[in-house]
Amino acid sequence: MILYTLNGNGYIDIAHVDNKKGLHVYVNLTNRCPCACTFCLRQTKVMEESNTLWLSKEPNVEEVLAEFEKYDLTDFEEVVFCGFGEPLERVDDVEKIARELKKKRSDLKIRINTNGLANLIHKKDVSGQLRGCVDIVSISLNAPDKQEYLDLTRSKFGIVSYDAMLEFAKSCKEVVPSVVLSVVSILGEEKISKCQKICDDLGVTLRVRPYEE
Repeated sequence: MILYTLNGNGYIDIAHVDNKKGLHVYVNLTNRCPCACTFCLRQTKVMEESNTLWLSKEPNVEEVLAEFEKYDLTDFEEVVFCGFGEPLERVDDVEKIARELKKKRSDLKIRINTNGLANLIHKKDVSGQLRGCVDIVSISLNAPDKQEYLDLTRSKFGIVSYDAMLEFAKSCKEVVPSVVLSVVSILGEEKISKCQKICDDLGVTLRVRPYEE
């Protein structure tokens, strides 16, 4: 699936949704990710082949835009770049797609759900590419310190990942209207409190996501 929405605990191609008014549409661009998080659904959730986010091939920009052409953008509440992989592995393509969507509907809310490691992936600061085409960047904070973060995410970049993720959040704050850092509720109140302090210091919002077995 390239364009999908949430359906209870599952996913559904938006082509199979009858009423698309107010729909939150997710864009699935890649399977690639530098992390192997212990809690990630791509490792813990078994899905039927007909209802999977695992891509047999990555769609190109033209294919994604062609999918959007099938629908009325005014129906959508929000477009979110989020699949089983890290969308900013393809930051150039995310930017191109987001800018094209904004040309067609300037008030369309566009969000990116990311692990925040894009600068490590691309070996440069890519946050500036999100200026003017992305409204919300939601970054997985995951833990209150760098060692626990590495234990949870198993990032291929190692111990530097945590600080790089926080630096990316700071950079995004300069170019994107809203930056959110998220943790999973299973972390516990004490650690969530520490994460709240990190967010307060950065001047961004903390979101606590429910844990899904």
